[in-house]
Amino acid sequence: MSQPLSDRSIALVKATVPALEAHGLDIVHEMYARMFRNPEIRDLFNQSHHGDGGSQPRALTGAILAYAANIDNLGALAPAVERIAQKHVGLQILPEHYPHVAQALLGAIEAVLGDAATDEILAAWGEAYWFLANILIARERRVYAEQAEMTGGWNGWRDFRVEAVVRESSVIRSFILRPADGGPVMRHRPGQYLTFWLEIPGHPPVKRNYSISAAPNGETYRLSVKREPQGLASGWLHDHAFPGTVLKLAAPAGEFFLPDRPDRPVVLLSGGVGLTPMVAMLEALVASDSQMPVHYIHGTHDRETHAMRDHVRALAMQGKVVRVTDFHQTPLDGEVEGRDYDHAGLITEAWLIANTPAGEADYFICGPRPFLRAAVSALSLAGVAAGRIHYEFFGPADELLAA
Repeated sequence: MSQPLSDRSIALVKATVPALEAHGLDIVHEMYARMFRNPEIRDLFNQSHHGDGGSQPRALTGAILAYAANIDNLGALAPAVERIAQKHVGLQILPEHYPHVAQALLGAIEAVLGDAATDEILAAWGEAYWFLANILIARERRVYAEQAEMTGGWNGWRDFRVEAVVRESSVIRSFILRPADGGPVMRHRPGQYLTFWLEIPGHPPVKRNYSISAAPNGETYRLSVKREPQGLASGWLHDHAFPGTVLKLAAPAGEFFLPDRPDRPVVLLSGGVGLTPMVAMLEALVASDSQMPVHYIHGTHDRETHAMRDHVRALAMQGKVVRVTDFHQTPLDGEVEGRDYDHAGLITEAWLIANTPAGEADYFICGPRPFLRAAVSALSLAGVAAGRIHYEFFGPADELLAA
């Protein structure tokens, strides 16, 4: 168990909040520059979130500022700590990596703040860093142990072979993955993701998270991936991951998942490729004996980009209390309302509140940043308790968390 922070260190860290507000982003950029001089540390990170205009430095700046401001009320940060721990497990962050980050962070504070970074300030930040690091290390150790103990579970990177590739839409393909060793796979919780380690010629190792898009079956995983414009990993998977291709995967992780036995109505709300964890949840709900009402709501551009529509409709017809509503933002010529989609345009905040049980439901949301921001804000303003709003966002959810 971590030793409690000293009152003096708490006071000193809180006193640095104005300096962090003014220079935090510079400190973070300097910290990453120092860490990335070590290829082993650099390769732990998703490089697409770094560089010019990268979202990860802004997200980390906000996280450091939030930690400093709440260092005497760490209970407020518990959800963020769990999210970070789960991401670390997906990336295979280990205790031996933490000293590299500490050295880079303290060196960056000293370099950017200059004389203002006194020995006492640096010592306080060192104490604060290791206090949080030890909490994360302990939580990550428990998650790794749970993964290893489960039937079909594993630690580290495991080889999977692509068994089949399915075209789901003009931009999304599903990859059915089976362990190359022929063994079982651990049962994920619907909504969780897998982390890929991809070796793409001409690039450092690439790490990416993709939601599992099927309910657990103990034998395979299904990943449904959208080809992103200039997307290094998604483009490679679409162009090179054919049946027989071997890929390295970390075990399922993530704090966004469906409860084993929902005790309230469930609303599954997605935009674009954000449907992937929702399909996994819907499959699990239909296969269970739950009688809780389920409302599946999905928005996409048109019929060509609408993935898994027939599969979702078939699930809804299997005798469960499932209602499906599809929105096509810009229907194509020849699309028919009521046949190809239910409503034209975007999912509006007014429609969402009027057509879902906002007073009692659990909402599970996944999609692009603007979609998530609008949905979370609308539900919060409508009085939906924060504990009933669950979301997944791949990449640093800095703006969403701030909202």
